[in-house]
Amino acid sequence: MSPMAATPATAVQAKPPHRYVDDDCPPRQLDRALAARLDKAIEKVRRQAGIPGVVAGLWMPGEGSYVRATGVANKATGAPMRTDVFVRIGSETKTFTVTALLELVDDGRIGLDDPISDYVHGVPDGKHITLRHLAEMRSGLFPYTDDADFQHDLLSDPKRSFTPRQVLAYGFKHRNTFAPGTQFQYSNTNLVLLGLVVERVSGRTLADFLERRVLRPARLPHTLLPETFKFPRPHPHGYTNQTLSGEVADSTNWNPSWAWAAGAMISDLNDLHRWAKIVATGTLLRPKTQAERLKMLPTGHPGLRYGLGIFESGGWIGHNGSIPGYETVTVYLPSRQATLVLMINTDILYQGQEPSSLLARAITEIVTPDHVYDRPAPLQ
Repeated sequence: MSPMAATPATAVQAKPPHRYVDDDCPPRQLDRALAARLDKAIEKVRRQAGIPGVVAGLWMPGEGSYVRATGVANKATGAPMRTDVFVRIGSETKTFTVTALLELVDDGRIGLDDPISDYVHGVPDGKHITLRHLAEMRSGLFPYTDDADFQHDLLSDPKRSFTPRQVLAYGFKHRNTFAPGTQFQYSNTNLVLLGLVVERVSGRTLADFLERRVLRPARLPHTLLPETFKFPRPHPHGYTNQTLSGEVADSTNWNPSWAWAAGAMISDLNDLHRWAKIVATGTLLRPKTQAERLKMLPTGHPGLRYGLGIFESGGWIGHNGSIPGYETVTVYLPSRQATLVLMINTDILYQGQEPSSLLARAITEIVTPDHVYDRPAPLQ
């Protein structure tokens, strides 16, 4: 899970908006007929799944680009969704945290097969769980977000702040679910631990290390790991049914601290467009290290393989994100050098499926029918 206030979130200082990625000139637009098909498909999914607002970006070299916003950013006022909004990107944060970790590998300061016990004390079976196991979701550590006490504590006070050690404690009171390296289980526990590794080895806070070593080199001025619930403007309101009552709530101001290195970051369309290729091709890493990242293994979910903080579905490489009120997808298709970014302001499942996955599938069925993004069910 990922996290109520219906009041607008407090603004924080954001850098001036930028319009295009790597080019001061607007990119060529997709063929009108193809764009019209995408418009129709997106609107169909949006209405069926009850998604308030959608931002979609598709860039296909040689064919053109498609950038749209549809629906509303605020259900109370009817304010339309915009393409320049900031959103909470949930588990896409994992691609940033693991990139930071792999940069420390490139620096020769850590090894992927080091046990987590070398860096963090008190991890159950920590002598046998490696950094690689954590990054590829094969540690066997219980996901703290599945703990009933954590869920109650979070949803009883969604604005409260959690420390990494506090959330880990919810998971560590459970027995490990399997021996390290033997199975796949998606677990935010893994990434919180890797965030602590980055901090201990680098001597910096995770937010500072990400800014210095990942965000600046990648030229992502509108991406950040927030220290509070504050949210740069403009941003859409987010809507979730992850509440104690099960009723839909405005989660815009919920505190994402509980997700930290696993899911607390914020970004926008242009930055995610740029990041998709960087993370999939390894621009910031040595080729050998990127090759380790892209060793995709089966997950037990049909059509989905997972590497080190990154997945592959239908040939598309990247990650999705889901946190109460928001979902995103940022993926890159190497065979076509194509990028797809989706941002929506709800995480409410539709017939058991994530609405962002339904959108990604509908779009890729049209533009890359031989490479359809297909995640039939949430990982958790």
